[in-house]
Amino acid sequence: MIDREHTYLRLAVDLVILTVRDDSLQVLVITRANDPFRGRPALPGGFLRSDEDIPDAAVRELAEETGLDGHQLHLEQLQAYGEPGRDPRGRVVSVAFLAIMPDLPLPTAGSDASSAAWAPVDKVRGTLSFDHDRILDDAVERARTRLEFTTLATTFCGPAFTIGDLRKVYEVVWGQRLDPRNFSRKVINTPGFVEQTGDRRIPEVGRPAALYRAGAETALNPPIMRVAAAG
Repeated sequence: MIDREHTYLRLAVDLVILTVRDDSLQVLVITRANDPFRGRPALPGGFLRSDEDIPDAAVRELAEETGLDGHQLHLEQLQAYGEPGRDPRGRVVSVAFLAIMPDLPLPTAGSDASSAAWAPVDKVRGTLSFDHDRILDDAVERARTRLEFTTLATTFCGPAFTIGDLRKVYEVVWGQRLDPRNFSRKVINTPGFVEQTGDRRIPEVGRPAALYRAGAETALNPPIMRVAAAG
């Protein structure tokens, strides 16, 4: 016999906001002020209201819990998460959103959050409430792929940067060391990725380094792929 009983559920949004701070990949986390998981870290988010669209709920929850303006971020839908039992309050499906941007301000807690802060991804992974560890892992993988196929990394480098500065962004987001000469060759040989400014940075110690600015392209062709981990 086929079970045709409809399931009543609540719809929520969760947000993964990533940035590079203090030479590490960091994520915006809150400390939950209410049950369930009171006092535990979590991603910002909350339930959809009856009179709002899903992206509007994401912007509202981000502002209420962290003080950040989602209208100033490029929020993209990551994935929907609906595994039964993911929320002890009942059947909840969450639509997760991702943004990865430079120069984001310090958050301020509000609403259901007792605190809000930037935290290194490696420090919070494995500690988050609900299934937020899984959502975070998916978001980090999306961000790492974005660096393979787009020029996103240049936005973290300022108006003028060295190839070493750019390589550091890739190393932080990818979580792996890169060969400087091989990386430099790939970057310079990728059309539209970077262009020389004509200036050089002169360090106190060491040789001067050529300065570059972001090129005109937003997509990398060919892409710059991660180094496969040794198996």
